[in-house]
Amino acid sequence: MNSVSIISFQRGQSAARRSALATLAVLGLFGFCSAAKAADKPPLAPDASVPFSTNSRLSASLEFGLPALAADIERDIPRRLASIDERISCVHRRVLFWKVNANCDVWGYVERSGPVSLYGRGDRVYGSVPIDGALEGQGANRFTARIHGETEASATIEASVRPRLDRDWSLDLDFSDGFRWSEPPVLRVMGREIPLAKYAEPRIRSELGAVRSRALAAVRRLDLHDKAATAWRHAFEPIELSDSPAIWLQMVPQGVAFAGMQAGSRTLRGSIELSGTAQTVIGQNPPAVTATELPPLGESVNSPGTFDVILPVRIGYDVLKDRLMQAIQAMPPVAGLAVRDIDIYPSSGKLVVGLRVAGTAGTGPDAGQWVYLTGAVQVDADGRMIRLSSLDVITNDEGLSALVNPIAAQLASKFNVDYGVAYDNLLSAANAKLDRPLKDGFRMEGHLASAGLAGVSLPADGVVIAVRASGELKILYGL
Repeated sequence: MNSVSIISFQRGQSAARRSALATLAVLGLFGFCSAAKAADKPPLAPDASVPFSTNSRLSASLEFGLPALAADIERDIPRRLASIDERISCVHRRVLFWKVNANCDVWGYVERSGPVSLYGRGDRVYGSVPIDGALEGQGANRFTARIHGETEASATIEASVRPRLDRDWSLDLDFSDGFRWSEPPVLRVMGREIPLAKYAEPRIRSELGAVRSRALAAVRRLDLHDKAATAWRHAFEPIELSDSPAIWLQMVPQGVAFAGMQAGSRTLRGSIELSGTAQTVIGQNPPAVTATELPPLGESVNSPGTFDVILPVRIGYDVLKDRLMQAIQAMPPVAGLAVRDIDIYPSSGKLVVGLRVAGTAGTGPDAGQWVYLTGAVQVDADGRMIRLSSLDVITNDEGLSALVNPIAAQLASKFNVDYGVAYDNLLSAANAKLDRPLKDGFRMEGHLASAGLAGVSLPADGVVIAVRASGELKILYGL
């Protein structure tokens, strides 16, 4: 017999041997109809249930109405900004053969004629207040007593302010101010025009310095430090993201940074970024975390960063058991073999699928023999499915293994469970819970949108798919 014939003969022997073993295995199953036999069963070893934690950021926005701020500043600005009482040289001219030099007494006032107006654009606040002035001039002695003139003029004081938050939480203002006359005050005496702006403007400029200090005092009365400290404390309060199942969010802020001032037509908003950890806990309300003191401001950031949180989607082992049984019942039957029961549990990071298999004639409640498969849970994040991969049959019985291997292969290729609906429901519940009132005039607004897979664990009560959801979370005051 040549070598080719020997190999063919050996292969035929192996095939015949496997067929014989399979036949014996089926016959053996018939023999075990009265009592199920457990062999090579992997131990129950679920993953420990631990909180899901990630670094995250949220923002606190403190908004104040500019009309109210303008009214506060206006209360400290007197109606009369300047009183004028000057003696000036008002006449310098030659009359026939005489050179006439005459002095005049000039008196009058400059008053605020309207309210303070504030509006914002970008990172600056612009303010204005209208003023009116009335001035009279009269000859200073009896020879010039008949010299008389009067004038009125209006002007607008304008200011541009860029609010700045210092590292000690004090609010400072970078002022740029001035005023412009709609028509400068001019006194007309004996056909001569005498500009009076230079007599009024020093008084107005002096008053502008007082207005700056009053505006700064009004802004500091907003007390950003105290309101930021309140927002900081609120960030430590646990949030129930879902009540069925119970899922809690516990944030622990660790640092704070200034994220800029923005002004609109009627509002001034200051934003800060709170950075720290966001921890998701399944089950009971986590123990309260004592809020720390508000730390000094860190380096400024352009805008608050993205809020990240891990949402755990749980699929119970009972759900997997039902889906597996449906999948097995839909498979083409294996000759002489039927799956009577299924058991599913975790073992050291893998999923164990126990199949109680019996011959088709074995119909008793305990008929057949348990055989165990172990494999990994694979997550298809794009399709939002979980699958079983690399299912291995745990048995020393070669014949039984030959019968069960086709079942394991079909389960690995065809079985899947969609977790998309569960995730969508959890996301909707979390978004609804993130919008809520807080104390002290604060409230919270949040919205989570994009998501990515963060990991998979196998605790005692089901497969948990950890999904990292990103969006924004804001603590708001006055908005």
